[in-house]
Amino acid sequence: MLDSHLFIVFGATGDLMHRKLLPALYDLLLQDAASGQYAILGTSRSQLSDEEFRAQAREAMREHGLTKKEAERWCSAHLHFQSLGEQSEADYQALADRIEALEKEYDLAGNRVFYLALPPQAFEDTLTKLGQVGLNRSEKGWTRIVVEKPFGHDLASARELNDLIHRYFAEDQVYRIDHYLGKETVQNLMVFRFGNAIFESLWNREHVERVDILVAEDLGVGSRAGYYDRSGALRDMIQNHLTQLLTLIAMEAPATAEADAIRHEKIKVLQSIQPIQAEDVVLGQYTRGVLNGQPIPGYREEKGVASDSNTETYVALRLQIANWRWQGVPFVLRTGKCLPRQITRIAVTFRRPPVMLFRSFNGCELTRNVLTITLQPDEGFDLSFEVKSPAKGFQVKTEHLSFRYEDAFGPLPDAYRTLLEDIVNGDQTLFVHAQEVEASWKLYTPIIEQRLPVYFYSAGTWGPTEAQRLLTDAPPDA
Repeated sequence: MLDSHLFIVFGATGDLMHRKLLPALYDLLLQDAASGQYAILGTSRSQLSDEEFRAQAREAMREHGLTKKEAERWCSAHLHFQSLGEQSEADYQALADRIEALEKEYDLAGNRVFYLALPPQAFEDTLTKLGQVGLNRSEKGWTRIVVEKPFGHDLASARELNDLIHRYFAEDQVYRIDHYLGKETVQNLMVFRFGNAIFESLWNREHVERVDILVAEDLGVGSRAGYYDRSGALRDMIQNHLTQLLTLIAMEAPATAEADAIRHEKIKVLQSIQPIQAEDVVLGQYTRGVLNGQPIPGYREEKGVASDSNTETYVALRLQIANWRWQGVPFVLRTGKCLPRQITRIAVTFRRPPVMLFRSFNGCELTRNVLTITLQPDEGFDLSFEVKSPAKGFQVKTEHLSFRYEDAFGPLPDAYRTLLEDIVNGDQTLFVHAQEVEASWKLYTPIIEQRLPVYFYSAGTWGPTEAQRLLTDAPPDA
C-alpha cells in the first residue's frame, strides 16, 4: 500500500507530463488500495484553472488510449493546478498555501513529492524558491524531490547541481530518475546474477571475453534537435543510460539488498574504470540515407541543427575496469541514431573452451557462448550454446535457450510507473546517487573536452567504418 501523499509536478503543461507521467500516475494510483488518499497538483507559468488543466490531461490521456469514463472521473477527482505566474517568492508562497489546503481537503499526512519536469536551466530558481518558502521540508511527513536528466553537462556543472540540490534537500530526499533503470530486465539483472550461482560463478575475467552494451535507435533527432545539438550522444546516452547498465553488469555483490549498499557497489565500479584513451573512442554523425525504405535527411539537414555541426550522433568506446574481477576484459559501449533498427541489449561473450576437443572433425568449429540480455523491444534473455547435430557425420551446431518476460508474465509495467511507485515508497535502489553522477562525469568529461574527430555514416547503416576496430569478435548486430 502506498503512503498517502500529494504529488506536485513542475512543468505540468509540458510533453513529459502528458506522454509519460499522467499515464503512469493513473495506472499506479488507480490500482493502489490507498487510491483515495492522494492528489496531484500541476504547476507551471501558464494561467489555467483546475478544469482547464483537467481538460488538457483528459486529451493527453485519450491520445494514449485511456478513454474510459473512469479515467475522466479520475482527472476530475484528483487533478488540480496552481499557476506560478512570474515565479516570484509570492507565487511560491501561494503554491505553499495551495498545498496546505489540498492536504486538508484530502486528509493527507503531509507527504509530498516534487517532480521537476523542467529544463535544466530552470532547476536553480525552482530549488531556491522551494527552499525559501520552506517547501523542502514537511512538518508532518516526508518530502522527496525528483530530478530528470541531464544531471549537468560536465563534471563541474554536475558538482554545481549537486551542491545546489544539497543546499535545500538531503541526499535521502533526492531521486535522480533514469527511466532505463525502471525496465523490468534491468531490475532483474541483480537477481539474474546474484540469485543464480550458475551465472555468477562464471561472471569474471577467467570466463568472460568481452561485454558489449548497445543502444541503437532507428530514428533521427526529430523535435529534440535544439537540445541534442548542444549535447550529443556522449552526454545524452553514454554518460547516463549505458553507464548505468555497465555498473549493474560489473558490480560486486552488495552486502544487502538495500539501496545504499547497491549504489555503493555501483560507485566502486565507476571509480575502478581506467581513464579513457582517445584511441578507444569513435564518434560519428549520420548523413542522408535510406532507413526502413524511407529517405532520411542527414543530421546537418535537420531543422534546428547548424549546417556545420560536429555534434556526434554515434559513439563507440572501449572501457577497462581495473579490478580483480574484470582486469583485461573490454567493455564496449555503443549507441547511435538512424541505425538499421531499434534495439537495446547487453551481450556477454564467454571464452572458448581451453581445449578445442572437436576441431579435428569437419564442421566442428565451435563458436563462443553468448548471453544476450535484451531490454527492448522484447525484454528477455538468450543463451547460445553448442550441440551435436543428428545429421550424418559429427557436426556441431549453435542453438539457443531463450526467455521472454511477456511470454512468462504477460504485459510488463511501464518503466515510469515502476519508478513512481518506488518514489512514493521511498526506495532509492533504481535512482542515481550524487556520487554516481560525479564519478560518471569525471570519466567522460576529458573525452568531451578533447573534441575528437567525428566520422560520417549513412543513415540506415550500423555506424562509421572506423568503429569496426573496436568491434572485432563482437556479436553480430542483426
